[in-house]
Amino acid sequence: MESLPNIPVSEHPRIVVVGAGFAGLRLVRKLVRHKYQVVLIDRYNYHQFQPLYYQVATSGLEPSSIVFPLRKLFQHVPDFHFRMAELESVDVEKKEIRTSIGTLGYDTLVLALGGTTNFFGNSEIESKSLSMKSINQALEIRNILLENYEQALNLPQEDEQKRIMNVVVVGGGPTGVELAGAIADMKRFVLPSDYPELDFGRMRVYLLEAADRLLGPMSDFASVKAAKYLKEMGVTIKTGAAVEKYDGSTITLSNGETIASQTVLWAAGLKVPEVPGLEDAPRGRGNRMMVDRFNRLIGYQDIYVLGDQALLCEEAFPNGHPQVAQPAIQQATLLAKNLLRKAKNLPPIAFTYHDKGSMATVGRNKAVVDLGRFHFGGRVAWFIWLLIHLMAIVGTKNRVFIFFNWAWSYITFDQSLRVIIRSNSKN
Repeated sequence: MESLPNIPVSEHPRIVVVGAGFAGLRLVRKLVRHKYQVVLIDRYNYHQFQPLYYQVATSGLEPSSIVFPLRKLFQHVPDFHFRMAELESVDVEKKEIRTSIGTLGYDTLVLALGGTTNFFGNSEIESKSLSMKSINQALEIRNILLENYEQALNLPQEDEQKRIMNVVVVGGGPTGVELAGAIADMKRFVLPSDYPELDFGRMRVYLLEAADRLLGPMSDFASVKAAKYLKEMGVTIKTGAAVEKYDGSTITLSNGETIASQTVLWAAGLKVPEVPGLEDAPRGRGNRMMVDRFNRLIGYQDIYVLGDQALLCEEAFPNGHPQVAQPAIQQATLLAKNLLRKAKNLPPIAFTYHDKGSMATVGRNKAVVDLGRFHFGGRVAWFIWLLIHLMAIVGTKNRVFIFFNWAWSYITFDQSLRVIIRSNSKN
């Protein structure tokens, strides 16, 4: 079997996992130390906790708090190999993948590449707005938000100040709601103290959603409650109109309305990456790759797809599972069990998604939670959100740092992380 340099041929079957997000990391952690050679490939050498990107972007957490080095997780694990590389193509006939550092053969291939920002084909918006699908992009947003207010101090005209101070968040899903709420909290509690020369009555935080309500995948209760909280925090919500164009200083909506802002944060869509060599794989809603009840890519042997990339339709989820962490984690857990069962010549177990609920934080002491038939919001929901996210973080040290950051911010109404760290990378 052809191998990348310094990955030895093993007596055990080789499982290649591409992507170290929630699905890929869970699968690898379940498979190592069993009778497999596991090779993990990712473009970064760390796992990123995506649900808290927005807190990095709004100076609530340092980037190092929500990342964890992959090699540290698997120190002293036999027959495990990590390579920092990007997937370029899959050769199904040869059972190998081509990466940015060479080719690698596989016995079983698992794709868990996640998703990227969907700009719906609008190149102008893509080039002039900011997205948040990596820790680098979250840090870039933090830099630009802070730089804007440094620059606003030097602008003589009120209209020019408004344009640079206004922030527009596009997308009313959980990410957009959480980001808009965090920026509104900064406007209320933090920025006026840092920039007393600026009139923050001129600053507007907008949340735009093309659908007729926020938090589309969640309950009507959560949608109404989140909108109520955001309005109380001073966020201007506009639903039922899509963004048609953005020239870098003015947004134009489909209803003809315009908004002046040079800072547009795009959280409106998700698209899955194309995989050269798998062009004939069946695709479904959102261009996701269709898999069977065992997460095996339909029409292909020994190739599995997990998480955001996968479209697995069940009776309760005819359009596929939500593209969030829980389905990815559950799919990876069952796939690991099925691969171990396969080694023992046992039949696989079909996947069924168990919805453990949905939640979104809106701001200080404000969150909404859906747990089956139960829907609630407010301070209790906010503490539940904090606890669940804290426990999901990889690494005890990271949990401790995040806990103390949150506690300090809660007590003092302040964060001490408002530093501009310039990054040359947009990815």
